[in-house]
Amino acid sequence: MKRIAYHADGPGGSAIAAGLWRSDSWNYSPQELLNWIESALEIGITTFDHADIYGLYTNEARFGEALKINPSLREKMEIVTKCDICLVCDQKPEYRINHYNTTPEHIRQSVENSLRNLQTDYIDLLLLHRPDPLMDADSTAGTLDELIKSGKVRHAGVSNFSPSQFDLLQSRLDAPLVTNQVECSLHHLEPIFDGTFDHAQMNRITPMIWSPFAGGALFWGDDERAQRVRHTIGQLTEKYSASAAQIVIAWLLALPCNPQPVLGTGKAERLQEAAAALEIKLDRQDWFELLVASQGHPVP
Repeated sequence: MKRIAYHADGPGGSAIAAGLWRSDSWNYSPQELLNWIESALEIGITTFDHADIYGLYTNEARFGEALKINPSLREKMEIVTKCDICLVCDQKPEYRINHYNTTPEHIRQSVENSLRNLQTDYIDLLLLHRPDPLMDADSTAGTLDELIKSGKVRHAGVSNFSPSQFDLLQSRLDAPLVTNQVECSLHHLEPIFDGTFDHAQMNRITPMIWSPFAGGALFWGDDERAQRVRHTIGQLTEKYSASAAQIVIAWLLALPCNPQPVLGTGKAERLQEAAAALEIKLDRQDWFELLVASQGHPVP
């Protein structure tokens, strides 16, 4: 599989990432999850996307238990994880309201927890999960630089940040922010038009894309927009001899910011299917047909 660079001074990764957001619902044993990891690596998918809160703070540990069976796989992958969302749940009785926390103490503790749960000595890429209105850019940046210098974190980035929020944090950091993971799909076009992807391209940063299939709504949603998009996708599947999922991924990969879609599937065959989308080059007018179907009106 094609490799990507998030940033000139940042890490590399696979062109498509495997997401562990819903891995608790897969009900895999450690060995079954290991089998899935090995299948992804065989396909060439080496980037695995986590967050401390996934599975109500349990999914990182599930992944770590699988890796414990075959620790040699750690050097064949890039582990991405996130912190700063504080989620109310039984595992966190001290939280009485969902909130964000980018204080040095919270970031350091989150990293230590992730290292322990993932059973690794380092995190390839740590992302701040959501913008925090109370973030003190100086102290947050200082903590990220400290973690990178310590070797516990190799690179830092953000998720769901606006260009100005990204620039504020970067202005205080010694190390570069190497990515911004944002939502984008044919049902969520905002980063294409609100400056997020322009900002990524301007700074030569590869963004990560979460929910590229709009949570499945592209394939089974029954609203008018979903039906329009699905009809257009159907026409293109015949033209390109491709599946609907491959057309959707090819549409995202055509963006000049060269995004990395994160796929949240526990089925190895779907990862294989997605990998084949790297070979599809959509005609420019076909790309715009999908955009028009999503927007419901011609471009101006």
